[in-house]
Amino acid sequence: MARFRTRLALLGSAAALTVGAVVPAQFAGAQPAAAADYQWVALGDSYTAGVIPAAGDVFEVPRDGCERTDQSYPQLIDRDLGSLFDLTNVSCGAATVENVTDEAQEPIGRHLPPPFPEDPDYPFPAVPPQSVAVGPGTDVITVGVGGNTLGFADILLTCPKLGEESGGVGTPCKDALAASVPARLNKVSRDYDRMLDVLHQRAPHAKILTVGYPAVVPEDTSKCRYNDPTQFGSITQGDLGWLRKDVLEPLNKVIEKSTGTQQAAGFVDLYDSSRKHSVCDAGKWVEGFITLPDQFSFVHPNALGHRNAANHVEAAILNTLG
Repeated sequence: MARFRTRLALLGSAAALTVGAVVPAQFAGAQPAAAADYQWVALGDSYTAGVIPAAGDVFEVPRDGCERTDQSYPQLIDRDLGSLFDLTNVSCGAATVENVTDEAQEPIGRHLPPPFPEDPDYPFPAVPPQSVAVGPGTDVITVGVGGNTLGFADILLTCPKLGEESGGVGTPCKDALAASVPARLNKVSRDYDRMLDVLHQRAPHAKILTVGYPAVVPEDTSKCRYNDPTQFGSITQGDLGWLRKDVLEPLNKVIEKSTGTQQAAGFVDLYDSSRKHSVCDAGKWVEGFITLPDQFSFVHPNALGHRNAANHVEAAILNTLG
C-alpha cells in the first residue's frame, strides 16, 4: 500500500486529471517495465468497449468481434495511470449481463440487420464469459452492462419504424412496448444480482465498481429533429421522452440498487455529468444512429463521452483503493 500511495502522490489527485493528462502510448511504451500494484479487470458491453469509429480505432489484431477501441474509457484510464494497474479489458459489444456472468457470447462486430452495413468478418467465434478473466488475484473490477439485457437495441430498432408509420406524432413505441418494460427491468435486476455474486465468489477481495449509463435523450426532447439520422431518426418526441423517463433512467436505478445490496464497492454515476451532452445537444457525448459523413454509430458514446466516463471511473477506482 505504501508503494501505491507514493505513486498516487506523483500522479496527483484524481479530480485534477484531464484530457491533457493522458500519456501518449508511444511515450508510455518507451518507459522501463515495472510491476503493477493492482490487477484490474474491465467488464461490460459496447458502452464500455467503445465499438464505434467515433470512439477510436479497434486495436485487437486479429479482431474478435468485441470491437474494443483505443478511446474507450478503460483504455484511457490505462494510459492515465501508467504502471499502477495491469488492465485486462474483456468488455464486448452487445454483451448481456449473462455474457458477463457465465454465458459464452458470439460477438456481432459491426454487423446489424439491414439496412445497416454488414461486417465483412462476421460471424466471429464465440468468446468466453467475461467473468473468466476474474480470479483471486483481481484487485479491481469495473462492470458496465445491462442495456442489452433490457433489450435497448431492439427498442431502438423498433421505435423508428413505429414513428415513421405514425407520421412522427404520438407515442406509438410506448403504446406498443411500455407493458413489457417492468418485466425487462426485473430481469436486469435478477441477472445483475447474480452477476455480482459470481464476481465476488471469483474474486473475494476485489473492489467491484458498477458503471451506469450516460444521458442519451435530453430532458427537452424538442431539441431532437424528427427524421434526422444523426439523432434518433424517426422516433417521435413523445417516445423519446418515454425512453428517457421510463426506460433509461429506471435502468440506471436498477443497477444502482443492485450495487447497494450486493458485495460491490460502489456505483459510478455517469448520468448527471452528461445531462447536457445527449444525442440532441450541440456538444454531444453520445452519437445518434449515424455519425457524419458515413459512420454507423447506433446511439453510442463518442470519444468525449468516454473521456467523461474515464474521469469518473478513474476517480472512483482511486478513491476506492486509497
